[in-house]
Amino acid sequence: MSHVALLAIIPQHGLALWLTEHIRTTLDHLGLKHGSMAESVIYVGVIVAFALLLGWLVRRVALWLTRRIMRWRSTQIGNDLIHDHVLSRCSHVITPLVILALLPFAFDTQSSLLHLFRVAIYIYTIVAFAVAINAVIRFFWMRYNQRENTKNLALGGIRNLCTGIVWVIAVIVIGSIILDKSPVALLTGLGAFAAALMLIFKDTILGFVAGVQLSGNDMLRIGDWIVVPSTIANGIVVDMSLTAVKVQNWDNTIVTLPPYTLVSTSFQNWRGMSDSGYRLISRSVIFDVDSVVPCTDQMIQSVSTLPGMKEFIDKVKTSGPFYDPGVAVVNGTIQTNLGLLRAYLCYYLLHHPLIGTDQQILVNVKVPEGNGFPLQIYCYTTTAWTAYEAVQSEIFEHIAAVAPKFGLRLYNAPSGNDVKSLARNV
Repeated sequence: MSHVALLAIIPQHGLALWLTEHIRTTLDHLGLKHGSMAESVIYVGVIVAFALLLGWLVRRVALWLTRRIMRWRSTQIGNDLIHDHVLSRCSHVITPLVILALLPFAFDTQSSLLHLFRVAIYIYTIVAFAVAINAVIRFFWMRYNQRENTKNLALGGIRNLCTGIVWVIAVIVIGSIILDKSPVALLTGLGAFAAALMLIFKDTILGFVAGVQLSGNDMLRIGDWIVVPSTIANGIVVDMSLTAVKVQNWDNTIVTLPPYTLVSTSFQNWRGMSDSGYRLISRSVIFDVDSVVPCTDQMIQSVSTLPGMKEFIDKVKTSGPFYDPGVAVVNGTIQTNLGLLRAYLCYYLLHHPLIGTDQQILVNVKVPEGNGFPLQIYCYTTTAWTAYEAVQSEIFEHIAAVAPKFGLRLYNAPSGNDVKSLARNV
């Protein structure tokens, strides 16, 4: 918008003539000449004071009306308008418009001082409009983010982009006013500096593109728990803008990452775990190889007193080994003590109150290592952190307690005391 177009929208009325007459009357009483610099200074001071007073009155009236409406109809919009100072910021445009409407009457149309004053007020007007527009943008963004953003998408970057565009346009218009050139001509001249501008705003441009990808593909939301292997980030996303993603780690430290880091590298998002309501337990316990032995009748008889084992043993003896493809079944053998333990642990997990029986449950032997036979527990439980750790600890404590009943020993690397004891026995 050029200064000519801006001047066209400013109303001019008889108030200026009324002010001029009273100022000249005051000058007559003081013995000052008409048309002097004193007359212009007094006039400018009066209209500035009048414009500030009018802006203040409009602001107070708008706030008063909003509060009255809130008393009649307690609306959240009214609360947000007051809390975010939207009305106050928008009312700032009144002051420069009033000054521009009355300023031409203070000077001769050819006065260079009038031109300087106009340029200053034009700049003030553009800045006031930019502040008002950004206040409105922030208000609508906040309303949408609170009420419509059900997926909690990171839209802060888009808001920052809109704010940046408003200020870029404001700077271009201000530059055109100062240089007395058309904004289009100024933009054409800036084309030569496009490479430099892209270099200066590289992070902002990359951040915006990455933010659009993250939000458009629903890769990241505020409140997600993420782990970025190439960094120390392991926690909750608390904020996301054009240039930074803030992650609050579990030790309450804040890690700041460029958005394009999350796009250019891989990261782990735990949102699916939170949405499903289940968290995976996948840990192993290792048994000594020498303790894994074939079952004897005496061993089978002794473990049949444990919950669920008699039914399992009788079923296997009657029908033979079976391999049920179900996701949550008792699975094991009666050939070895480790196979019996597998069956018992399946039964134990199926009857645990915090283990999801509609999810996969596995108790399986992994590839033997030099340390022994790893027995893996694979199941799902609650996502609550404290409960998750408690259930996981309870399961492996129970395994350590019940393993001797099956003749199994947990693997433990030899210590110095073991070596000394062996040397004494020798």
